[in-house]
Amino acid sequence: MKAKEIRDLIDFISGSGLEEVNIETEEFKIRVKRNPESAITQVAAAPAQIQATPAPAPIAPQVENAKAPVQDSSNESNLLTIKSPMIGTFYRSSNPESDVFVKVGDSIKAGSPVCIIEAMKLFNEIESEVAGKIVKVLVEDAEPVEFDQPLFLVDPS
Repeated sequence: MKAKEIRDLIDFISGSGLEEVNIETEEFKIRVKRNPESAITQVAAAPAQIQATPAPAPIAPQVENAKAPVQDSSNESNLLTIKSPMIGTFYRSSNPESDVFVKVGDSIKAGSPVCIIEAMKLFNEIESEVAGKIVKVLVEDAEPVEFDQPLFLVDPS
């Protein structure tokens, strides 16, 4: 399901007057709950939701804290960010015995693998879209990540 389809579905549900809707298929699970106190929208892969459901509260502050030094520091204003293309579990190496794909100080090229994100029991190798030098790894190994969450800071120079 694409982001636009999800937004259209949420808009439709909000106009219908329903308080809560759960949609589950083999590929994904969506839960939309409307509550006057706080609106909750969750979109997750079916197996990943069990792990991701308790995690959203701790993840948000970590992302904000990770972004804060970038915004405050004039030296880091030219850094590029490699972001997560999906929801899942972040891994720095292909297996526990292997070396990490990249570490701070490594030079990377566009298309070189930087990590793996596990989603729905599939291990997706994430490739860099930018070239440069890894300045900072923003996520710990085996930590859940959200869509568009910053993973690495890269100095393009």
